[in-house]
Amino acid sequence: MDTEKKSALALFGGTPVLTEPLPVVHNAGKEELVAVERVITRGPLSGFTGTPGERFKGGPEVRRFETLFAEKFGVQHAVAFNSATTALHAAIVALEIGPGDEVIVPPYSMAASATCVLMNGAVPIFADIDERTFCISPASIRARITKYTKAIVVVNLFGQGADLDEILAIAKEHDLKVIEDNAQSPGATYKGKLLGTIGDIGVFSFNVHKVVQSGEGGVLVTNNDRYAHRAQLSRNHGESVADALPDYHDGPIFGSNYRMTEIEAAIAYEQTLKLDFLNEKKIALCDHLTKKLTALAIDGITLPYIPPENTHVYYQYVMKIDPEQLGCTRDKFAEAMGAEGFPLSPGYVKPIYLQRLFQERKAFNETHFPFEYDGYDGKPNYDKGLCPVVERMFERELTSTMLCQYPRTIEHIDLFVEAIKKVVAHVDELKD
Repeated sequence: MDTEKKSALALFGGTPVLTEPLPVVHNAGKEELVAVERVITRGPLSGFTGTPGERFKGGPEVRRFETLFAEKFGVQHAVAFNSATTALHAAIVALEIGPGDEVIVPPYSMAASATCVLMNGAVPIFADIDERTFCISPASIRARITKYTKAIVVVNLFGQGADLDEILAIAKEHDLKVIEDNAQSPGATYKGKLLGTIGDIGVFSFNVHKVVQSGEGGVLVTNNDRYAHRAQLSRNHGESVADALPDYHDGPIFGSNYRMTEIEAAIAYEQTLKLDFLNEKKIALCDHLTKKLTALAIDGITLPYIPPENTHVYYQYVMKIDPEQLGCTRDKFAEAMGAEGFPLSPGYVKPIYLQRLFQERKAFNETHFPFEYDGYDGKPNYDKGLCPVVERMFERELTSTMLCQYPRTIEHIDLFVEAIKKVVAHVDELKD
């Protein structure tokens, strides 16, 4: 680009499309204030005790929240945790997965989707993703199954589900359990069924970045009584509690303090009541964005794909960039959009197996357990090139925005589209 000629692009000195800050996304209000005041006034701040009895399962706010969540998602059991990370670990514990076992996981997720397996001494095995939904690929799962495989972690990514019918068929064929990490897709459906309720265990997140949140928090759901009980023991010092339960026969267990506080539970209850409203607002904004971008038909930008019969709740609005067709790299496009006032996230997260922990195979100090030890002779592969689709998405193609959140409006979406049109119109200036 001729640097002496002023560009219209904000990246090179032009006026950005968005000149006012976007509205802050913060959907806690008077209902949450009333709930917190109730807990502080009445007490206690935590209702748990690490001993057998009614308080083993928590205080009134935790129990009330669990009841609401179970009813809303049509499951027998909802078990509240202090994070989705600890809920994922509890799912591994509930299924009695441990040293010498393998669990197939996707590499395109928050690291806890894989490290929950390591936390119980088992080995994560990474399968590639579907390049349309970005969820774990059934074909890749099938190729990764060994005699050590015990379960599959399915991450319903960005707001929609994986191909669960095919995954469940594979699981049944090989006697495997299925854990749905549904942190990003609460309220979305797969062929009429609510995501998170289709596998053996589902996990939801109430982290601050989610559509409904209590700051931190998670929920494990299941229709299996035994899994629920083992998850509760994992949550609350199970080694002490199980010893005092004469009718407990579900094997050795030790727990931790994964307990949700009463304040978090009170907030999570009110937030759960808002889930449908917030999802509807987000879907409406994303549908409007898709309609506008479809009309533009920009070569090199692929919009979200939603399989027939499914619904999408758009944790993030994801686009794929073809650098050759668009005329610039994904990263340069994202940089230019950010300068116009609309930050895009290029690549999402590094494939988990490329993190140092897996490259060096050191999860517990300087040892190589559980990747290498006398009780396991599997051959986990974490080499670059293992999952070519996910590596391509991370390095070159995928970009996303969290713009479409209440209280943002149609007007903000229209400005976003104007920014895309502007950047595309000046794409020649973004060539390396």
